[in-house]
Amino acid sequence: MIESAGNGASISDTPYYSLKQIEKLSCPPGERIQRTSSAGYTLFIPLEGQGWAQTEQERCALERGNGWLSEQGMSCRIQGGAHGLVLYRLEFAAVRSDSMQSGTRPDMAPREELLRPGPVSCRPISQCLLMLEEVAQSRQSREPVERFAGQIRFQELLLLLMRANPYTVPVIDERRAVQRSILYIQEHYSETITVELLAEVAGIGRTRYSQLFKEVTGQNPLEYLNRLRIERAQQQLLLTGDRLHEIALSVGYSNEYYFNRRFKGLVGVTPGQYRSIHQTGGRVFAPFLEDYLLALGITPVAQYCHPDWGKQDYLQLRQVPAIDISSGDWQELARYSPELIMLDDGFRRWHLEECGTVAPLFKLPHYQEDWRATLRSAAAVFGRPERVREVIAEYEHEAQLAMRQLSRSVRQQTVAFLRISAAGVALYGCDGLGYTAPVLHQDLGLTPHPLVRRLTSGQKRVTLSAEELSLLHADHLFITFDKLEGEGRELLETELWRALPAVRSGTVYEVDFMAWMNYGVLAHRRKISDVLQVLA
Repeated sequence: MIESAGNGASISDTPYYSLKQIEKLSCPPGERIQRTSSAGYTLFIPLEGQGWAQTEQERCALERGNGWLSEQGMSCRIQGGAHGLVLYRLEFAAVRSDSMQSGTRPDMAPREELLRPGPVSCRPISQCLLMLEEVAQSRQSREPVERFAGQIRFQELLLLLMRANPYTVPVIDERRAVQRSILYIQEHYSETITVELLAEVAGIGRTRYSQLFKEVTGQNPLEYLNRLRIERAQQQLLLTGDRLHEIALSVGYSNEYYFNRRFKGLVGVTPGQYRSIHQTGGRVFAPFLEDYLLALGITPVAQYCHPDWGKQDYLQLRQVPAIDISSGDWQELARYSPELIMLDDGFRRWHLEECGTVAPLFKLPHYQEDWRATLRSAAAVFGRPERVREVIAEYEHEAQLAMRQLSRSVRQQTVAFLRISAAGVALYGCDGLGYTAPVLHQDLGLTPHPLVRRLTSGQKRVTLSAEELSLLHADHLFITFDKLEGEGRELLETELWRALPAVRSGTVYEVDFMAWMNYGVLAHRRKISDVLQVLA
C-alpha cells in the first residue's frame, strides 16, 4: 500500500524527435564549415581532434565528450584546430503527438526545455559514439524496420544527452548526479558497465562517485548492478519459459556458469531450483499481496500486519498467522517455513528485502493501478493463468451490475473520497490514479465533485488546506482514517467539518482503511459492496 505522486503532464506535452539527417564531417586544421540549422535543431558531436563552434554570441571548444547544439535559424561556424576535427552532424525536429493529430507541421511544434542550444556534454562518450554508429548504419539501410530502429536508437541517444545535461541544475548536485547514474544502470543493466563509465555518466571523479554511491544506496556500484541483474533474472525465471542461458545473456552475463554462481550467492538457491518453486505450489509469504494470492486460490503461510493499521480483516484470514512487518523480526517468519517471499514495490519502505535471510525473494513487477497486470504476473508465477480470466470476468460483471444500479439511484450526485489523519486531509483524485478512482469513477461511473477534478488533475491525491476542504460540497463523502499518522478524528468535531453539505445531510460514510487503501481485486470488490450498501 505504497503510492507515489503523479504529475499533471500529458503524453502530448512530451515531444518525439524526428531525425532528418546524419552525416560525418571532416574539418582540416584552420578550415571552417558554415552551417545554418534548417531543421529544429542541429547537433555536432566530435569524434576525433579538436576545434571550435562559433556563433554570433559565443565560442565553444569542440572535442571528444564536448559537442554543440544549434536551434533553427542559428548560424554556426565550425573550425578545426591544430590537428583538425572529425565530427557527426545531426539535424532533427521536435514533433508533438498533438501536432501530428491536428495536422500541424512538425517544424511548428513548440521548443521544449529538454534541449537547450549551446555546449553539450556528450558523456559517456563511448556510449554516444556507439549509438551514433548504429544510427548512421540504420539510416543507410533499405529495410523499413531497420530505419525505424535507427529512429528509436536516436531517441535513446537524445535521452542519454538530456540526462548528461540537466539544465535545471546550474551547479552540479552530486546526489542527483548519482541518481542519474542509477537510472542509467536500470536502463542498461544488460550491457557492459564499469564504475568508470558510471562516474562519467554522473560527471564525478571515480573515487568520489564510489563514495557517494555507497552513501546513497548502501552498496558499491557493481554490487548494485549485480543485484539488479539477478532481480531481473528472477522475474524471467518465474514469468517466462526462457532457457537459463538465454536469461543469463538477457541480464548481462555472457557466462552461464558465472550467472549460476552469482545467482546462488545472492538468492541462496540455483536458478533451476528457484524456477521449480512455482511448480510445487509452494509455501508463500507475500506482504501487501495476499489479496492477489487469495483471488488465485492460494493461501499464504503468513499474513502481514502493522501495529497501527492492523490486519487486512476484509480478507478473513483468521487461521493465518500474522507477521508484524514493522518489527524487523524475521525469525518469527522463519517459524512458518516459507519457500518463496513475494514482494511488491512497498518493500523499500519496510526494508522487506531483509526477508531474504528466511527464503528466496521474488519482486513482482510494479503495476500500481493496473491490478489486472499484477494478477496476471502473480498467476504466471504459480502457473494459474486460467484463474485470472475467471477473476477478471467475475469482477467486470459485478462492476457493470453495480454501475446500472447506481445510475438509477445516484444519477448526477457527486462523490469524493478523503483519507484523514493527524497530519492532514488527503483528497483522492479521479483520473484513474490511486486506490479509489479506478473503482469509484471508472468502474462505477460515479461523478466526482468539480473540486476533485480541479485540485487533483494528474495526481493520485493532494493534501487539502482548510479553505479547500470548506469548498468540498460533494453530495456524498467516503472517508477513512490513517492510524499510522494518528487518526485525526478531532476534525469531526470542528465547525469546518460540520458545515460541509454531506455532513449536514448525513451522507458521510466511513469505510475500512485496509480494504480501501489497496489495489487488489478483492479490495476493489469490497469497495463496490460498500458503495452499493449506502448508495444503491
